[in-house]
Amino acid sequence: MSVGIVLVSHSAKLAEGLAELAAQMAPDVTIVPAGGLADGSIGTDYDEVVAATQRADRGDGVVLLYDLGSAQMTAELAVESLADPSAATVADGPLVEGAIAAAVAAQAGQDRKADRKSVV
Repeated sequence: MSVGIVLVSHSAKLAEGLAELAAQMAPDVTIVPAGGLADGSIGTDYDEVVAATQRADRGDGVVLLYDLGSAQMTAELAVESLADPSAATVADGPLVEGAIAAAVAAQAGQDRKADRKSVV
């Protein structure tokens, strides 16, 4: 198992493209994009972030990365709503570089705390 990663973005295309890129470098890591709104517009969807966090958790916890202000708030609220909020961490760092660093760290077997530190 490895730490799961959720990419929270206002843009579905950004989240999906970044997940695809990170997966090339970390094929064994569960990386779940959570971007945009259900109608395809720009925004963040709380329910989608919660669902993505649950899908990403394979037993070793989840690190969530975000793009802009309200995505951070959405990610934090999603973590707080989990049955075990301590199993997930919102990392404050650059989204693109942080996602790649987190994916590579998770691929190498680092735990969630070390994975979070690789992002910031």
